[in-house]
Amino acid sequence: MDTNTVNSGEQLGRQSRILEAVLDLLSRHGISGVNMRAVAREAGVALGLVNYYYEDKSSLIRAALRRMDEHDLMLVAPDPASTPDEQLRKALKRVAAAELLTTRYLSLRLHLWALAQADEDFALINAAAFDRYLDGLAALIGSAKPELSRDECRQRADDIVVIQNGMWLTSLLGIDQAAIQRSIARTEQIAFAPAE
Repeated sequence: MDTNTVNSGEQLGRQSRILEAVLDLLSRHGISGVNMRAVAREAGVALGLVNYYYEDKSSLIRAALRRMDEHDLMLVAPDPASTPDEQLRKALKRVAAAELLTTRYLSLRLHLWALAQADEDFALINAAAFDRYLDGLAALIGSAKPELSRDECRQRADDIVVIQNGMWLTSLLGIDQAAIQRSIARTEQIAFAPAE
């Protein structure tokens, strides 16, 4: 195996561990729990390595926001092996996956949303990520419902996200599985409703 490939893989693995540590610290302690030393300890790497990859706490948070953006895009990623209808249904169900309805994940989301309200740079990253998610969801709707205009697809995506966010937030309060299934069914009704 090529040495550069091994080194590149190790580098990505270390960076991934560092970002996961940032996300874990944010979910448990919020922004006050994130500093270079705490991230190094949580990731199990030397402090110098964290400093090598990331300039400061802000760069760590920006990288964490981008990681969440990548994750969100995977939720609405097209699956060429499925029909457009199946792709959309799968995407609508993915947001209710067990790993996304955990206290850790929801706490992380809340902290990231709060950070976006407190810092203009974080707000821009968050807004761009949110737009990409909405665009991805709207594209899935458009593939499944080609008779809809781009604006109609985007409006439906907006309406669906309101339900999805409500589902995430209320799951912290112990919402039952039947209510989650009704929420998913409601998002399907919005997505697949006949054109007006």
